[in-house]
Amino acid sequence: MTTDQPRLWSGAVARPAREFATTRLQATQGAVPAGLRGTLYRNGPARLERGGRHVGHWFDGDGAVLRVRFAAGAAEATYRYVQSEGFRHEAEQDELLYGNYGMTAPGPLWRHWRRPLKNAANTSVIALTDRLLALWEGGGPHALDLETLDTRGLTDLAGPGGKLESGQPFSAHPKQDPATGEIYNFGVAIPGPKARLMLYRCDRAGRLLAKGHMDLDAVPLIHDWVLAGPYLVLLVPPVRISVLSVLLGLKSYSGAMRWRPELGTQILVFDRDSLELVARDETDPFYQWHFGNGAYAEGGWVVLDHARYADFSTNQHLREVASGRTTTPAEATLWRMTLDPKTARVEEHTQMSPRSVEFPMVLHGETGSPWRRTYMAAHRPGTDTTAERYDTLACFDHAHDQLALADLGDGRYPSEPVVVPDADDPSRHWLLSVVYDGNADAGEVWVYAADALEAGPACILALPDVVPLSFHGCWRPAS
Repeated sequence: MTTDQPRLWSGAVARPAREFATTRLQATQGAVPAGLRGTLYRNGPARLERGGRHVGHWFDGDGAVLRVRFAAGAAEATYRYVQSEGFRHEAEQDELLYGNYGMTAPGPLWRHWRRPLKNAANTSVIALTDRLLALWEGGGPHALDLETLDTRGLTDLAGPGGKLESGQPFSAHPKQDPATGEIYNFGVAIPGPKARLMLYRCDRAGRLLAKGHMDLDAVPLIHDWVLAGPYLVLLVPPVRISVLSVLLGLKSYSGAMRWRPELGTQILVFDRDSLELVARDETDPFYQWHFGNGAYAEGGWVVLDHARYADFSTNQHLREVASGRTTTPAEATLWRMTLDPKTARVEEHTQMSPRSVEFPMVLHGETGSPWRRTYMAAHRPGTDTTAERYDTLACFDHAHDQLALADLGDGRYPSEPVVVPDADDPSRHWLLSVVYDGNADAGEVWVYAADALEAGPACILALPDVVPLSFHGCWRPAS
């Protein structure tokens, strides 16, 4: 039963994060595996207050990027805020000045009309050949230096296929083909009362090779998608945004969202080469933020995994995270969908595990292809899933239909896991997660053997300071 007592995880959002310069990390348990060589990057909202005023939603916090470099059995870390134009402006004034996902601009109504939303650059990252992109789905990507995390500014990804136009969104969930290096992404542009779905194909350097688009019949909320062999698949949940109230400055985007279960969940299937629509259909209403993976399977089916919610109460739950106390129930479980890509008709949709989970992901080398294991953040058995954040890491083995859980102990809260190959033995994989230890009010990096979560961590590294609960990350192998 939920209580009003604050939980230990609230310490991770209680104050604005503090940057730290490149620091060698000390192991408090075990040692850095010799074959773990490369760089982990993570992004998330790190400042939820300025000038005594709090943001309206967890999604509104200014983004900060953590870099953890592993080499020669050692590790170092750097943590920096993304120096967006809005961040710099607010820092100069020491007050919140802009509207965002869950808040309108403070002050009189005329401010709402004259100022754009702040690009918080707080959701995800992708490492390119010469730069890191900090991503936020409502606008363009910010380019950062791969080593120092210095912010270079917004980038338009100009290439042979064009460029991002001013304000054109490039979402926080790009998918990279591990064989070709090509990067696919989408964005939902809102030029008026109806949205336009933008599709992008880039090379491994992030240069645009092709753009496509499809006009939508309203303004939905789309956060993630999957690459599945020759297809790109989007599920459009029945959430619709009353964009007029947003444009008039009367409501934030979050406040203007409505759960419309009578609309069902739309399924859109695109050809990855032409970026043209192949098929569309509808299925039962549900909501999902994140997918684990997708693949083109034997028999011509497309298979995809996702963390499924019964409705959109998750949005209110995540809004409450910014306050340090959650009271709205919102629980997702791992589901698998099988559909016909030529018609978008669902053949099967089943729950894989009843465990409360989020942030499903697979090894990068399996993106868009058949996979055996899905890794997730999860709730331990007996955890109050309404009041607590995710307090363990999980692996679902599809070959054996089994769920394995790590034991982090009480009061420790992991981020989304990232699974990476061992540089010396490609058949061996490591699972990495940035953990907030609420018992000690400390930040840590935990390293597990990915196929042996129950055996405990191979290494725990102490960070110089707390890194707030983050959203998404990526891995850049050592060259």
